Amino acid sequence: MLDFTSSLYLGFWHASANLRPWRQLTTGAPAALVEPGIARRVAEKLAALQGCQRATLAKSTLHLFWDLFGILSAPAASRGRSGVAKNVAGAPVTIYLDQGAYPIAEWGVERAAGRGTPVKVFPHLQPETLRWMVERSVADTLPVVVTNGLCTCCGCTNPLREYLAIVRKFSGLLIIDDTQALGILGRQPQLAALPAVPDSYGLGGGGALRHAGLAGPDILVVSSLAKGFGTPLAGLSGSAQWVEIYEEESLTRQHCSPPSMADLTAAGRALELNDSEGDQRRGRLASLVGFFKDQLAGVGLSARGGYFPIQTLELPAGINPPEMVQALMGRGVRSVLHWPHPGHHAHLSFIITLRHTSEDIIQAVNALAQCVQIN
Repeated sequence: MLDFTSSLYLGFWHASANLRPWRQLTTGAPAALVEPGIARRVAEKLAALQGCQRATLAKSTLHLFWDLFGILSAPAASRGRSGVAKNVAGAPVTIYLDQGAYPIAEWGVERAAGRGTPVKVFPHLQPETLRWMVERSVADTLPVVVTNGLCTCCGCTNPLREYLAIVRKFSGLLIIDDTQALGILGRQPQLAALPAVPDSYGLGGGGALRHAGLAGPDILVVSSLAKGFGTPLAGLSGSAQWVEIYEEESLTRQHCSPPSMADLTAAGRALELNDSEGDQRRGRLASLVGFFKDQLAGVGLSARGGYFPIQTLELPAGINPPEMVQALMGRGVRSVLHWPHPGHHAHLSFIITLRHTSEDIIQAVNALAQCVQIN
């Protein structure tokens, strides 16, 4: 069975034999009490990769978003000794949620909404509409804009520079879910480097913030390492002040288990490999994605997604995606059936990773063409 459902884009799958040994799987204590040295080292390396001052780790982005929006929605009087960050200095906030934001970020926003924080949803990829909404918002609130670094449906980066300009005009905060872009996108290469690394990805794998060339104390980045780096843990990156606030006021750091030593060791290995061979891996991945798109064109099909590894098919009218998924399974090809937004029709996608070969892609596209003809 050819599998096109995995999000291990860069081929980091961390066999146990490739990891350094550890004495115990977990400390048995929450991160608020005990944090092993390897956790601090991985966090420092992640922050440097993303161009941020500091980072802190958690089991998942759900832990991070749950805490972060709890902190943002807490009354100033109930805060810990750290107080609030300079750019939200005691004022209540209004959250502006990108309509295309990933569900886990939305779940965190729902916690803030449940505590009375105003939440407004703005249309995807429309910074001018966001500006109009912020300018007409409730008086005496500061904007917190929540968006993805990269849209997997169209394969394009979100207009982060425009969003940040809006945030800065009103002394607010930009929160980016960068899970998909981390490990794939990076800083824009100089002209001399273009032949070695596809300019669709950039260099280093630091994510959408690096790709856009942005930095500042009014940006927070939440990223899982489970996609590009193959490790089920997550990081919150930003200014030293904001990370300190998060660590002091986080409830999941007090009441939930921290990342295991296995997760931390795998993350450290992935970041080391990214330094030494990440750009080569990204170059090979872009070539495979391009080959997939060329093969689709050869059978009269196409896919959305740019050069991002998630390729969403543009199926002919009358083709039923759920039926196509089953038909492909019957021909030994596993694909992804998903609904980008509630109430929308289903989409069929192929996820390309370094585990795939040219022969795999040819076989999958041929099976797809046969299924389209039958339907």
